[in-house]
Amino acid sequence: MPGLVLFGRRWAIASDDLVFPGFFELFLRVLWWVGVLALYLQHRRQLDCMGGTLLSTYLVVLMVLLTVVIFTMAAIVHVSMRGTICNPGPRKSMPKLLYIRLALFLPEVVWAAVGAIWVSQGVQCNRTVVIGIIATVVVSWIIIVSTTVTIFVVFDPLGGKMGPGPGPLHSQDSSQLLSGLRTAATSLWETRVKLLCCCVGEDEHTRAAFSSTAELLSTYFSDTDLVPSDIAAGLTLLHQQQDNIRNTQEPNEVISHIPGSSQEADLDAQLENCRHYMQFAAAAYGWPLYIYRNPFTGLCKVGGDCCRSQTTEYDLVGGEQLHCHFGSILQTTGLQYRDFIHVSFHDKVYELPFLVALDHRKESVVVAVRGTMSLQDILTDLSAESEILDLGLEMQDCFAHKGISQAARYVYRRLMDDGILSQAFSVAPEYRLVLVGHSLGAGAAALLALMLRRAYPQVHCYAFSPPRGLLSKSLYEYSKSFTVSLVLGKDVIPRLSVTNMEDLKRSVLRVIAHCNKPKYKILLHGCWYELFGGNPDNSPTELDGGHQANLTQPLLGEQSLLTQGSPAYSDDSPTKYPPLYPPGRIIHLQEEGPSSRWLCYCPSAQYSARWSHEAEFSRILIGPKMLTDHMPDILMRALDRLVADRAACVSCPAQGASPEEEV
Repeated sequence: MPGLVLFGRRWAIASDDLVFPGFFELFLRVLWWVGVLALYLQHRRQLDCMGGTLLSTYLVVLMVLLTVVIFTMAAIVHVSMRGTICNPGPRKSMPKLLYIRLALFLPEVVWAAVGAIWVSQGVQCNRTVVIGIIATVVVSWIIIVSTTVTIFVVFDPLGGKMGPGPGPLHSQDSSQLLSGLRTAATSLWETRVKLLCCCVGEDEHTRAAFSSTAELLSTYFSDTDLVPSDIAAGLTLLHQQQDNIRNTQEPNEVISHIPGSSQEADLDAQLENCRHYMQFAAAAYGWPLYIYRNPFTGLCKVGGDCCRSQTTEYDLVGGEQLHCHFGSILQTTGLQYRDFIHVSFHDKVYELPFLVALDHRKESVVVAVRGTMSLQDILTDLSAESEILDLGLEMQDCFAHKGISQAARYVYRRLMDDGILSQAFSVAPEYRLVLVGHSLGAGAAALLALMLRRAYPQVHCYAFSPPRGLLSKSLYEYSKSFTVSLVLGKDVIPRLSVTNMEDLKRSVLRVIAHCNKPKYKILLHGCWYELFGGNPDNSPTELDGGHQANLTQPLLGEQSLLTQGSPAYSDDSPTKYPPLYPPGRIIHLQEEGPSSRWLCYCPSAQYSARWSHEAEFSRILIGPKMLTDHMPDILMRALDRLVADRAACVSCPAQGASPEEEV
């Protein structure tokens, strides 16, 4: 629901968010009250000592205060459980109850201070009594500090600037108010990003990335009046609805055919290539990923490179900031020192680490670009505006993700201007050029392939888990002839773009508006469903039935979740964030049978692979594995298992029919 309004400003908490924290505080208060009562009844005759009267008074007044607070908290919890997210009417008394609760905060502070002063005066009473009273004083201050921290957390810096309510803007004053709110939101997000990335340093690229990130975040979050728990409840409902629709409708919606032998052979060949080149994409992450994948032996294998000074073998390789990385790269790829032309772990905003190696097995010069692994990389990811690419191609919409294209240009300049590729091909002139990367590195490798295609027409790219919001439609179609992307399961990154995030926001708003259950029940059922599975909740949403065409305007319940002048339902797409697409042809790896709900990799899991269309990744899928399916180690294991199974089952007729192409 809209954020709670107290003291004339909006707070980042709703009136139905107090069920769980209220129950927790109520439980602690009751235990505390019982403990104080037991202490008083058991030891009241031992309070006849010097100062005992003061301590007895302290305990009695504390019990009275706790009684009032307990009844107040019980009323807050009861009221918070009423209504639904979009029906706050039954909770209209919540502000009054919170005012009462906050008013009780002052005597609690005063009485905790008084108790601390009395105890510090060295009361000559029974030691057990004194220790018990000291414990009550300590507990009082812990709760006071916790309450203060909670107030600080739910404080919304823009709460005092919120407009008077939802609805369309008609007057010039309202337009100025909305413009001022957006400016303030952008400034606030920029301050937050700078504080979070205070160790990144500042240069021209970093300042531009700060501004781009702040504008993206403020644009996405400033047009809805949702609190974090509303988003969590909406994502929980959306996940269950997606599962329900897939269980009931997918068999009727998927049209498939058995591909010919050439397609099957091409898929097998590309999977084998993906399995091979994924080692280079993983190696580009250096020692952190290697030790993560080999927690017991990894440190022993690469530790020597961290401790000893550089040997003459290092001098054979160009690059900078190698540190502990080279040992892990050798272990991951199985290559020798002499097979590497250049290894760079220089890391700044729009400047990614990369390596160049000679792969004698596949007779290729491999350029592997590292994925996201630092705050600088995150800023590169979040610079999501589109910018024109000058590739010398006759295309109308030749544009791409700004941050990733800047990173690709940096690698391009290093490869070409520093003569790194010339050096590699002088050693192996007959080899072909292959570009690989994972995540952010996959996007940079795909754009780098576009930039290098004029100079190296035989260039090929393998993009593992690339971001969806990367290329314009024309560049996506053009890249199909030399780029292959690999996606595992519900991986969120190949489905992540500004357009898809806006669609996700609309879906969350609608699913919340249609649900007639209180938020605490949604979250409880959602936690159980995520952990243990079960039947998905059948709460109606806009995803049910064929009425999506009639839902182009916000519903009545959704109106209360939108701030003034929200662009969430505007038909005009912002030119700054046009629709973008993933690179190349896409191979989709999926776990066969019921997917494990646990986040860890299951060694017995079976996988299938098929060519997929980019439209299959035009919607973000919610689930426990939407993040873990993106991890490079999980992807490597799935690839290894799939390729091994397909090699062992070449003569199996069922295997020949498993890949399918959706049309």
